[in-house]
Amino acid sequence: MRLDKLLANMGYGTRKEVKQLLKQKGVTVDGEVVKDSSMHVDPDKQEVSVFGERVEYMEFIYLMMHKPPGVISATEDNVDQTVIDLLDPLAQHFKPFPVGRLDKDTEGLLLITNDGQLAHNLLSPKKHVPKTYYAKIDGIVTNADIEAFKQGVELDDGYVTKPGELVIISSGPMSEIELTIQEGKFHQVKRMFESVGKKVTYLKRLSMGSLKLDELLAPGDYRELTQEELEGLKSK
Repeated sequence: MRLDKLLANMGYGTRKEVKQLLKQKGVTVDGEVVKDSSMHVDPDKQEVSVFGERVEYMEFIYLMMHKPPGVISATEDNVDQTVIDLLDPLAQHFKPFPVGRLDKDTEGLLLITNDGQLAHNLLSPKKHVPKTYYAKIDGIVTNADIEAFKQGVELDDGYVTKPGELVIISSGPMSEIELTIQEGKFHQVKRMFESVGKKVTYLKRLSMGSLKLDELLAPGDYRELTQEELEGLKSK
């Protein structure tokens, strides 16, 4: 990889700005000052530093975010704040995107990456990646609802969902549940409950495949995936 491309990819400026760094003798490769921006380097085998700070090259970025309500799952929007707006400039430099979407008023686990292949694998209907949600429901959730969801319910547009696993945490005028589904239709969880005459008043995604929301993350916070979490996702 060309040295200027590597440094530009890692957020050290445009290729023109990188050339200025080299003119200032601020860039070394394996301890030697480099002036040629077109020099080819292997970031896995050679040590590149800028003003003494080693450059840890990454091609892909993998972030777990606790998406807060009121923020949309998009890369840009002219009206609303997006999940990408919540990232620091270095993370934004990688041009990441949310994998799938959560409704504006829904919070919880959101994977953000620039790895298109991983995103495709996680979202592909053929992969049957399960997603688990916690919800508060206006209405008494019953065993009949469990059976209905297990069979698949018909949504308002006539689509019949794949089987979902509904667990009742508490049942009453305001019920609490967990629901695991393998699809991601528009407003699916809300529409599934509407199909049985009930309304979702609060929704939070807890997991996607093997990836579980880190409860230490406050809404709006994010962190890089651990190697174990990443390997778990890639094994799907």
